[in-house]
Amino acid sequence: MTHAPAYLVLEDGTRYRGRAYGARGRALGEAVFATGMSGYQETLTDPSYAGQIVVQTAPHIGNTGMNDEDPESRRIWVDGYVVRDPSRIVSNHRAVRSLDDELEAQGIVGISGIDTRALTRRLRDAGVMRAGIFSGDDAALDPDTQLAEVRASAAMNGRSLSAEVSVDEAMVVPAVGESIGRLAVLDLGVKASTLRHLAERGFEVHVLPQSTTIDELRALDPVAVFYSNGPGDPAASDAHVSLLQDVLKDGTPFFGICFGNQLLGRALGFGTYKLPFGHRGINQPVLDKQTGRIEITAHNHGFAVDAPVEGVVDSPAGFGRVEVSHVGLNDQVVEGLRALDIPAFSVQYHPEAAAGPHDSTYLFDRFRAMVSDALLKEKGTDVPFDGSDSLPRATQNNQNEGTD
Repeated sequence: MTHAPAYLVLEDGTRYRGRAYGARGRALGEAVFATGMSGYQETLTDPSYAGQIVVQTAPHIGNTGMNDEDPESRRIWVDGYVVRDPSRIVSNHRAVRSLDDELEAQGIVGISGIDTRALTRRLRDAGVMRAGIFSGDDAALDPDTQLAEVRASAAMNGRSLSAEVSVDEAMVVPAVGESIGRLAVLDLGVKASTLRHLAERGFEVHVLPQSTTIDELRALDPVAVFYSNGPGDPAASDAHVSLLQDVLKDGTPFFGICFGNQLLGRALGFGTYKLPFGHRGINQPVLDKQTGRIEITAHNHGFAVDAPVEGVVDSPAGFGRVEVSHVGLNDQVVEGLRALDIPAFSVQYHPEAAAGPHDSTYLFDRFRAMVSDALLKEKGTDVPFDGSDSLPRATQNNQNEGTD
């Protein structure tokens, strides 16, 4: 059996020859590697991967096919896909089509049959970089032409992608059970599992376009605001930072994840920076400094907040005391922020655990508890905010017990 050739070209001139996989043509983006051994469908449909060519470090991909229950958004968002050994057959009772067919149907150009271990080592040593996949007619292009196309493509630094992944119009996900109020979710690339977890905590979830203004947000009169994950450089999201600063000045409770963590960091007055190769996968260890527990977590980020890991510091933007609440144990990167004088916190990873471990789903309970306490305080009940009441009572009483 013959296979059409394909080439992966990195901006430093490194070149890999493999086989065409998925759609034929040309894909340009930032080459990154994801370490998850499962959950490729959730990875592909995570909007945070927009603008990137994803390299799967697990060698065998596609054996469970694709189904209609697990997508995290309305489409595949990766700009290109790299695997070593795609499965020749699909073996899962929920599968309705193969991964190869889905990639082709959605126009995602991929490459298979290359040494993804060597490629990952290259990206770890040199850092993530722009890349291109060339197959079909584009595989016949002169190597210098292919390299020139890669080097002319957009870099991730300074790139804003929120408008590409956000909803165009507001949508509502009803609360499960009794509602505690409207939650404004700024969609910067939100995943379906996140919305489900929020609705299950009693929030009437209003998913808002990323262009929402402070007046539109206030008109909704939400009990809290949530910033989602998403792609791009947080330094290119000044409007979202300004909106969040207005939210914090209003005293509205806030929770952010991933991109939302970086934007909270900026709103509090800290900087952000690009990591050499980022954190992507479902096996990243993180320390929750508040409980002392180590969690295995799902990550997808290439930028991080530049804040002191130890101690309590004053917010440079004037929002009171702030501390780093979570730390990545592989490299001591800031993985969470907690404001001590206002009801706001965030984490850099994905507590919705799709696909991934469930160690961090307690954060949604922590958020609900913080909002509930704020509502009681608003009604005149004496519930002083000291930054610790965001830990739900059940968690306080069972910190040493396992999570579901």
